[in-house]
Amino acid sequence: MKKILLVDDSATMLMSMSAILKKAGYAVETADGGAMALQKVAGYVPDLVITDLNMPGMDGITLIGKLKNQPALRFKPMLILTTESKASKRQEGKAVGATGWLVKPVQPDQLLDVIKKLVPGA
Repeated sequence: MKKILLVDDSATMLMSMSAILKKAGYAVETADGGAMALQKVAGYVPDLVITDLNMPGMDGITLIGKLKNQPALRFKPMLILTTESKASKRQEGKAVGATGWLVKPVQPDQLLDVIKKLVPGA
């Protein structure tokens, strides 16, 4: 079973996204922000990270930069799922290693299609 780490400061978003991903057969871990996500990956290596962009304390771009610096996660795909659609922000994300950018609200089938393309065997 493929493992996904879902990071968002919105409890509602974590709940709805977790439900979609679990129903599709993924093992989901959640974190309500960047600091918690960094703690979780200390003993856990997800196959994919999906993070919000705008979160208090540490935004998604900073989080991806920190995750990509860890050898076990360097080549893992990481998606930013956000309401933000500015090209400059997308470039920042790409510069730190974000694999893709999805704009909320994302349709469940669209999300699952992207995951299947990014995670071998998903």
